Amino acid sequence: MQHNPGFLKLVEQSKQRIKECTVADVQARLARGESFHFIDVREDHEFWIDHAAGARHLGKGIIERDIETLIPDKQAPIVLYCGGGYRSVLVADALQQMGYTDVMSMDGGIRAWREANSPIEKDKSI
Repeated sequence: MQHNPGFLKLVEQSKQRIKECTVADVQARLARGESFHFIDVREDHEFWIDHAAGARHLGKGIIERDIETLIPDKQAPIVLYCGGGYRSVLVADALQQMGYTDVMSMDGGIRAWREANSPIEKDKSI
């Protein structure tokens, strides 16, 4: 997908303020049994098609509104991902502005997750 320059500039600015991790980092955390919130911020229809195993869905359009209900502890570790690692950067920046202190965006998003042959789940209701 070709992204617009204004969007890319916004993402690059946000990247200066947030932390990113790799798929391998997330896989290692899962293998160690670490406890963290793994959140898919893509659109509803994207999540329904498939998502990283164990991920919960809270789309970018509503996450700022609903995050404090889902994760009231602002020190809780959170890993966010989207399709390619752009939207999750913006969400990580927004959550930090809301006071969340341990937020990361998974670089490469679900595409990198799939390329690494990491476990995928599909919504069984479709």
